[in-house]
Amino acid sequence: MSSYYPRTKDLTRTRKSLTESPPSSPSPTDKNYRHERLSRYDSSGEGATDRPLGRTSSYTRRETRLASLSKEPDSTAKDYKKMYAEALHENDRLKSRLNDSKQELVKIRSQLEKVTQRHERISEKSSALESEKREKQALEKRVSDMEGEIKILTELKSDNQRLKDENGALIRVISKLSK
Repeated sequence: MSSYYPRTKDLTRTRKSLTESPPSSPSPTDKNYRHERLSRYDSSGEGATDRPLGRTSSYTRRETRLASLSKEPDSTAKDYKKMYAEALHENDRLKSRLNDSKQELVKIRSQLEKVTQRHERISEKSSALESEKREKQALEKRVSDMEGEIKILTELKSDNQRLKDENGALIRVISKLSK
């Protein structure tokens, strides 16, 4: 780095130790010098002319550090208090939502239990109805079978009576022939 940027008298003269404090009120010439120096920097704070990139005077660094430190405690203390209050409020809101959700869950579970019991009763009734239907169908089939058997029995009785009558007639005919 020293081969690219030779040390000049200006660079060593503008450097100050860290223990020095900034003057209480800079003189008008110091203000003009600082104004000129700041005008040579771009928006990022790096020198655009005769300084290497990234180098600033210790005075400028200290000044910006002190300015940022002096603003931080007041704003951060308020921010922390505000953030803590917001976090407490958010936690309370979430706790109430959680309680509401738990109550709603209990209600839904009880409704689900009722519906399940109803469904079980209905399924039991439907299975009972189904078994009753099967029994009814079996009984109807038995009745129709019995009716068929009754028809067959009446036919058989009539056939039997006819055969008895024929048998009696044959017996008479044979008895007349045998005399």
